[in-house]
Parts: sequence; structure tokens; C-alpha cells
Amino acid sequence: MKLSVSSLVLALLFSFLLETSASTDENFIQCLALHSGNDSISKLIYTSSNSSYSSILKSSIRNTRFSTPSTPKPQVIVTPLLVSQIQETLNCSQKHGLQVRVRSGGHDYEGLSYASPVPFVILDLINFRNISVDVENNFAWVQSGATLGELYYWIANKSRTLGFPAGVCPTIGVGGHFSGGGYGTLLRKYGLAADNVIDAHLIDVKGRFLDRKSMGEDLFWAIRGGGGASFGVIVEWKIQLVPVPSNVTVFTVNKNLEQNATKILHRWQYVADKFDTDLFIRVILSAVSSSQKGNRTVQASFNSLYLGGKDKLLPLMQKSFPELGLVSEDCTEMSWIQSILYFAGFPSGLSPDILLNRDPSITYFKAKSDYVKNPIPEVGLEGIWQRLLEKEAAAALLILSPYGGRMNEISESSIPFPHRAGNIYKIQHLVYWTEEGTAASEKYMSWIRRLYDYMAPYVSKSPREAYINYRDLDIGTNNISNTSYSQASIWGTKYFKNNFERLVQVKTVVDPANFFRNEQSIPPVSY
Repeated sequence: MKLSVSSLVLALLFSFLLETSASTDENFIQCLALHSGNDSISKLIYTSSNSSYSSILKSSIRNTRFSTPSTPKPQVIVTPLLVSQIQETLNCSQKHGLQVRVRSGGHDYEGLSYASPVPFVILDLINFRNISVDVENNFAWVQSGATLGELYYWIANKSRTLGFPAGVCPTIGVGGHFSGGGYGTLLRKYGLAADNVIDAHLIDVKGRFLDRKSMGEDLFWAIRGGGGASFGVIVEWKIQLVPVPSNVTVFTVNKNLEQNATKILHRWQYVADKFDTDLFIRVILSAVSSSQKGNRTVQASFNSLYLGGKDKLLPLMQKSFPELGLVSEDCTEMSWIQSILYFAGFPSGLSPDILLNRDPSITYFKAKSDYVKNPIPEVGLEGIWQRLLEKEAAAALLILSPYGGRMNEISESSIPFPHRAGNIYKIQHLVYWTEEGTAASEKYMSWIRRLYDYMAPYVSKSPREAYINYRDLDIGTNNISNTSYSQASIWGTKYFKNNFERLVQVKTVVDPANFFRNEQSIPPVSY
């Protein structure tokens, strides 16, 4: 059978691209071997011909949407053990035209740390996970490849009365979490993870190893909330540990629509950001089975941490939020580290050793985020209920996290995280599914997009704000080969508001060629 001219051209082009790709891979690997001065680095390099390539690639992929045959794969995965090997990887990538995606091993909502439309290398920091806790001086050094679970475990291993204000999911990677802000149950008392970073070690585009003093305050400002992968490879963070009581109190009170959930949640919006800063009550909204057989209802789960005993919590709740009807039997006192297990959803009685398990849960999901500045009226909440009762929302969640307290006190320009005073709570919209295939993914993503459109009148405006750690490519993407300020500002102002221009200025100075980039990276601009 004869090939058409166009088919022959395509076949030749494909063959050329494969040969070019293979040649680039080989040249890159040879460059690493040459600069390392020995062959030890070869044990840290994985290509598609290596039997461990697939397992290394999938080791921290949590979203199955980005673990398919059509997902772009890296030419090479490098898992360095030494800072010098990170420097060599950056140097050789630039020499041979390969983009670098830095992965710290946690929850990447849009797969931007392990997929790219152009030839790329994954710099996987799985081996950079050392944690050193100094109880006497209340700080710790934690490497970017560690998980929050590992960090919490080692803090608690040293002290029952020290903690750190970061996220509730123990399999989150420290590197991405800190660099995007990072929040959890302690944010009303102590702010964000990034608010409590006091030093960092970073390798810049020139391969220089920098600390806070040598990188300068502008760059140190940018990496705490501005998305650290836009500015270099952050190897390690120095964090300020915070005091926590030897015993805290937790509770979860569930209310469905038949139990007055609408009015209780409506009231929560008026008081949650004004509670004593020792009290954090988030709300998780989902559809559940109704007591009426065959029916579904919406449940609001009021999920709380109080930094103290229930003897003080109960009168505080009676005064501030009596509508919930909290009673002593709802409350459980435990250590701070046990509260970490509680919020992560582990059964009671488990050892904190479970936090050292790095294996993430894997499923299909899509997420979005919003900030709420004024309480949503009851009629608006009822519209949310209608959408949660649709069949595509069987495994959907809305997580409402209250602000106020310390978040109101820190200036929105103190670090690039701008969502401070004026926000009463943040919403994370999530939908999960298990069905395979593009049609299924489109069905569920269409549902969450409709929900997001419905929410528009009730959330922040001009810009409609979003949380950078909940990456959302629906907001906007850069043309990766020709990024412009005007293009990037479409989504950049939603993530960073007035901080975006300063971030661009820092990016222009530290990475003028835009080597550290992805679909939502911050572009450099000549002024």
C-alpha cells in the first residue's frame, strides 16, 4: 500500500522528533555524568527504558486525570541526593533545551509539577526530606521533599506543646505547600505556613545556593506565597514553631437539611471569623443518604479544633454559636498530634507513625476555590443544595474554612498571599469520580464548572480571587513559548491581586529568560 505524500511527511517528522528527543536525552545524561565527575548520579536518573521509570513517575501522582497514556511524560526523572546534583540538573537542562519541573511529592491539582507540553525533566525532591527540630529555640529546618505528615510527626516526637500552622492532609509535599501560602486549622491563631517561614535555601537559575541574606528580601518575599517554583528550586525551609496546649479539643457535629442545616450554616457565616482565635470551625458540605429511604439530603459537617479544654469550649460555644447545640458528648480532648490524625480522617487510637506513610490516595478529581466577603443568603445556599443533589455530585464536597483572627492582622503585602482582612471564609470546591475516559471526566468537570458559575454572585469580584495551591487551569494559562504580562495577569491578579506586579518585577530580575515556568508561572517583563 502506498503512503500519501502527507502521511509520508508526518511519518518522517515523527521519526525525526523521536530521534531528536533520544539525542537530547542522551546529551543531557552525558552532561550530568560529566559534571558530576563520576557515574554515581546514573543511579538517580530514570528514563522510559528504565524498569523503575513508571513507578517513580507515579509515586506522587494523586490525580488520575494526569496519569493516562496521553499525559505528556518527562524525558528524564532525576532524584538528586545532593545540592550539587540539583545544580548540575539545572545547568544541563539549560544547555540542552529541556524545561525543568520541580516536584516535592504532594498534591498537584493540575499536574503541573510532572507534565509539560514541551520536552522536560522532572527534578524530584523525594530524597530531600530531612527534618531537624530545635525545641529550645522553637524552630525547625525541613527539606522541600518532606510531607506535612512527616513534619508533624517529628515536631511531636520532640515536644507535646509545639506545633506548626499548615495543612490537614499529611501527604501534602512541604515545598509546594509553603511556597503557595499553606493553611490549616491554626490559621486563625497563627496565620499561614508561609507567614511562619524565617529562612530558606534556594538554588537559582544560575545554580547559586542562596539563603535569606544572600537572596535578598525581595526574593525571600516572593517565594513565601508566590509559588516558589517560579523563582528557583527551594531546597529547605526554616520555620518558626508555635505553642499549642498539651491538650486540645475536637468535635464534628453533622446537620442535614431536615435538622435545620440551612439556618445554622447561614448563622455560621456571621460568627465563624469572629470567634476567639483559639477556635476554628470549618464546614464540609456534601450529599448523603436521607433517613427517608431512597432519598438524598445535604449534610453540613461542623468540624472544629479548639486550643484548650472542653470546659472552656462549651461556654464559649454557648455564647458565640448556640445554634449548633454543642454538648459535652460531642467533644474529645487529645494531644495536638492526635488532632492532626483526627482532621486527616484516621480512625481514633492510631499511632502517629501513620503520618510517615507517604502513599497518597489516588482518584480522578477537579477542584476550584473562592473567597467569600459577605454572607451568602439562605436562597443562595438553597441553590448550592440543588447542585449538590445532582447525580454528578455524588462524591462532591465544598469545604468552607473560616478566616478572621490573625489573618485579619497581617498585611496583604507582607508576603505575596493577598487574601487577608475582608474575607470571612474560603471555599474549596471538589468533585471526585472513578469512571475512566474523557467523556466521564468532561461530565464531572462540567458539573463543577456549572457550580462555579452559579457561585459568582456570592463570592469575591474584580478580581474573583483564587488560591494558588488549588491550581485551576480554567482560570487562564500562559502561552508557554511566548508568555506576556497581559496574558498572565488574567489569572495572576486572581491569585495575587496587587502583589502580582511586584512578583513580576522579582521574576524579571532573578529569572529573565523565564527558565522556571509552567502554564501558570509568573512571566518576566522588561521595564
